[in-house]
Amino acid sequence: MSSYVTRKTPGDTSWFTASRFGMFIHWGLYAMPARHEWVKTRERITEEKYDKYFKYFDPDMYDAKEWAARAKAAGMKYAVLTTKHHEGFCLFDSKYTDYKATNTPAGRDLVKEYVDAFRAEGLRIGFYYSLIDWHHPSFPIDHLHPRRDDENAKELNDGRDMKVYAQYMRDQITELLTNYGKIDLLWFDFSYDTPKDGPYANGWMKGKGKDEWEAEKLIALARKLQPGIMIDNRTQLEQDLWTPEQYQPLEWLRHKETGELVTWEACQTFSGSWGYYRDEMTWKSPEMLIRMLINTVSIGGNLLMNVGPTSRGYMDKRAVEALKVYEEWMKYNSRSIYNCTMAEPEFKAPADCRLTQSVDGKRLYVHLFAYPFAHLQLKGLAGKVDYAQFLHDGSELLFTEGKVDHFSEGAAKSEDLLVINLPAIKPNVTVPVIELFLK
Repeated sequence: MSSYVTRKTPGDTSWFTASRFGMFIHWGLYAMPARHEWVKTRERITEEKYDKYFKYFDPDMYDAKEWAARAKAAGMKYAVLTTKHHEGFCLFDSKYTDYKATNTPAGRDLVKEYVDAFRAEGLRIGFYYSLIDWHHPSFPIDHLHPRRDDENAKELNDGRDMKVYAQYMRDQITELLTNYGKIDLLWFDFSYDTPKDGPYANGWMKGKGKDEWEAEKLIALARKLQPGIMIDNRTQLEQDLWTPEQYQPLEWLRHKETGELVTWEACQTFSGSWGYYRDEMTWKSPEMLIRMLINTVSIGGNLLMNVGPTSRGYMDKRAVEALKVYEEWMKYNSRSIYNCTMAEPEFKAPADCRLTQSVDGKRLYVHLFAYPFAHLQLKGLAGKVDYAQFLHDGSELLFTEGKVDHFSEGAAKSEDLLVINLPAIKPNVTVPVIELFLK
């Protein structure tokens, strides 16, 4: 069994650490301008202008069943949908706002369709909910708000009351955690400090954190409504899940005070934005996509990979092709991902390789980021391996112990050395995986 023990938290993380791979879905009105999910504040768009998107939002090609099928085919085990992003627009039929999908040409609860479709495919259900709301009249203007640079910004801010807004959030969380059955993961986003320098420093615009969100009340409510639910730590209250964003850690995340290993998830994008961005061109290569998943699991984490559907409700060709990359690799190699974690410390990865190990300790997986010539040398494994094979096709790989079986005088020798003999031609797999059955 794996010797790694993570920090104990209130929610149920067992399913999560077994799953390892999920789909993030950023979808909202910002898919219509199609130039970043923060377009409203980046371009200081007024409510009047942004209302055009609300008026014409018509995802006539939205098929949640197709989304779910693509996620499942890609090997994803859970999903997280933006029920409300920073723009304040709700994809669900909330009775606490008119700013919702049912009041657009869409005319229906888009969250319900997501829940029904993904649940039918056996995927766990996650809800993203933005703590920020640039539409709500009680949400105070700050340095991230679209109206921050208006001449009358301070006047516009008069009368805005965070207590009113905090109650609004609790009311909506009650809806989300009551009306859709069992919800497995609640993803709040995000807290931020007052700037220490720049044009918004030391002024009346303040950052927002756990006190402003009334986070203790919010989380207590969520746990009352959905016992066992996983919650991230972006309210500024530590909960179940740490969430490094657009960043690949190099080691298992630890609690900054206790040093304990934590449950964590790297959230990433296929390109440089979360929402649909028509002209964004920094899409990741197939090799990078697969390596990001392997890297994450090799140090005990999950990967939450994002898709930003178009405003008509379908995933564009680039996103479909990226999902296909995972589908083709995971179909044959998912055993090195699911129910796997960081290899035990006694096992050291050779150059250009990453290791994962099944949590029962019986199998070790060697992911070949660069395909070596003829031999793969694994130190410390002599006498510990019963059988070796390529994972993608289950074909045997012969091995020797103690030395490289070669006529050259310089061939490596070591008592603890395991040497796997490799075919000259790299298998037609983006990242080949060697499966070692341990004694």
